[in-house]
Amino acid sequence: MTAVHRHSEHPLVVVLSGPSGVGKDATIARIREAGVKFHYVVTSTTREKRPGEVDGVDYCFFKREDFSQKIERDGFLEYAEVYGNLYGVPKDEVRDALKRGLDVIIKVDVQGAATLKEKIPDAVFVFLLPPSMEDLLGRLKGRNADSEAAVSTRIRKAEEEFKCMPLFDYCVVNYNDDLDRTAQAVAGIITTEKHRVKPRVINI
Repeated sequence: MTAVHRHSEHPLVVVLSGPSGVGKDATIARIREAGVKFHYVVTSTTREKRPGEVDGVDYCFFKREDFSQKIERDGFLEYAEVYGNLYGVPKDEVRDALKRGLDVIIKVDVQGAATLKEKIPDAVFVFLLPPSMEDLLGRLKGRNADSEAAVSTRIRKAEEEFKCMPLFDYCVVNYNDDLDRTAQAVAGIITTEKHRVKPRVINI
């Protein structure tokens, strides 16, 4: 019998993006709770920790000087300044996970996703969106993490980010009352990609 090549052996890079407050962190956490095996890349940032956040778990928090030094060492797959703070995806962490045969999920804003589209065109790009702008506004206000002015800025930016959906391979609506549905949709995308006749081959 002729051996069948298992395309699932090719690890994926899944880029999950969407507007601020749409629920990217919650979606990733629920996918993990469902038993899907992947490596989540912890984003580096210069912003201050919010209440309840843990360094190295939610983000890797850097002083701006240290972040800049890592940029000079070409330590980020992509980085950008967002709302006055720097955010970056550590390159070595992605490479190491792929070498171990692990699928990788990277959470970035839409600007970062556009950069990664150029650098890793064979990654899987998923856009997470709210059911409505009113829903997104309620989520942002409910976080109690931003001023009214900051919330307004994030809403205006979200309206611009929606125009970037053609850059993505998939879009998933995240309903407030059905996070399981959202997680299942993203997990289903990963499963579907594992069955491609021509697998995505990631080179970084």
